[in-house]
Amino acid sequence: MIRRLQFLVVALVLVLAAFSTGLPFLFYVVYLGLLAVGGSYVLTRFGLADLEAGYRVDHRQGHVGDELRTTYSISNASRLPKPWLEVYNPTDLPVPLPGRALGLRSWAQRSWVAIVPLTRRGTYRIEPMVVRTGDPFGFFEAAATVGRPTVVTVFPRVVPLPRWRLPNANLEGTHSAPERTLQTTPLATTVRPYAPGDSFNRIHWRSTARLGEIQVKEFDLEQTADVWLFVDLETAVQGGEGDLSTVEESLRAAASIAHDAIIENRAVGVTTSGHRLVSIPADRGPRQRLKIMQLMAAVDGDGRTPLGEVLLAGLPRLRRGMTAVVVTPSLDRSWIRALAGLRGRGVAAVVVTVDAVSYERAAQRGRRGVGDTLTGESAQWRALRFALAEYDLKACKVAAGDDLGTVLA
Repeated sequence: MIRRLQFLVVALVLVLAAFSTGLPFLFYVVYLGLLAVGGSYVLTRFGLADLEAGYRVDHRQGHVGDELRTTYSISNASRLPKPWLEVYNPTDLPVPLPGRALGLRSWAQRSWVAIVPLTRRGTYRIEPMVVRTGDPFGFFEAAATVGRPTVVTVFPRVVPLPRWRLPNANLEGTHSAPERTLQTTPLATTVRPYAPGDSFNRIHWRSTARLGEIQVKEFDLEQTADVWLFVDLETAVQGGEGDLSTVEESLRAAASIAHDAIIENRAVGVTTSGHRLVSIPADRGPRQRLKIMQLMAAVDGDGRTPLGEVLLAGLPRLRRGMTAVVVTPSLDRSWIRALAGLRGRGVAAVVVTVDAVSYERAAQRGRRGVGDTLTGESAQWRALRFALAEYDLKACKVAAGDDLGTVLA
């Protein structure tokens, strides 16, 4: 705006000087300025005419560490070239989508792919595509938006847990039973000849082709212990900042355990103590996994409810044969008593503790590694470990720089 005001003042002075003095040179400058301004206006006015543009996001959901690919296309359906165009998408992603400045000849078309990493969990918005143009002198500019806003949800990183095993509950256990079942389970153990009444979706086509007669699959009954996750997000017990924080590590551990349990065909329930207590009833399958991941993408370490109260409110939901997994950075031993009586009810329990002190140090140094962790155990952690061992509760300690899959093994 200031630049345009300065230009108008200079133009007015030139016009007054030209008519006051009558010098041909000043009239030449005035005519040249009118030509430049008029040409700039016409160039900007028709700069976006006959343009076709669009963009497409390859997926709207992903995990931390994945890549977001956005495909852009723009074409000029006019005989007039477009010497200068700027294309970009406003977004609140941690790593914004890169824009591009380009020119298009007559009847030309351009396409490209923008790739950005997903570095932080949460829900982000990609605004409609903006195509902007202007004149070389910066007098005028025009812009147009294309498409609709897109919402991208980034879930916590899921770490493989190849050696993670839940403790056996007192009732159902966590292994397959060597008995046949009419239900379809993930444990297809053998094949047999087809009998009238067998479902066609149980046919094992490779064995059928090899033996020359129809073979169907037989399944073993799988007795799986359901899992209920308690994720402690109380503000007072958290440490670190950004990705180097107990909040992110707790959600990363909970997401990995839930993912692993759902793959094993277990029913998984979750309770988080963020800004408000949120519980997802136990269920199994891909839809349940999506619900859990969406919850963990949205919550934050801003809770006010201590872990002991969360457990007292959530333990009545546990039924016989389930396994309670508690993920917390809290060193307060008062909540252990709430878990002590579970074994008598046939409910197993596992505690995953996140070392808040090591994450504080790692965040201050701005890096993660072995040198950022504490070399010894604190007195509070030793007391917590002994209290858990007193009630025969399995515990795993996660510190900054540790490999989650190795620690949980």
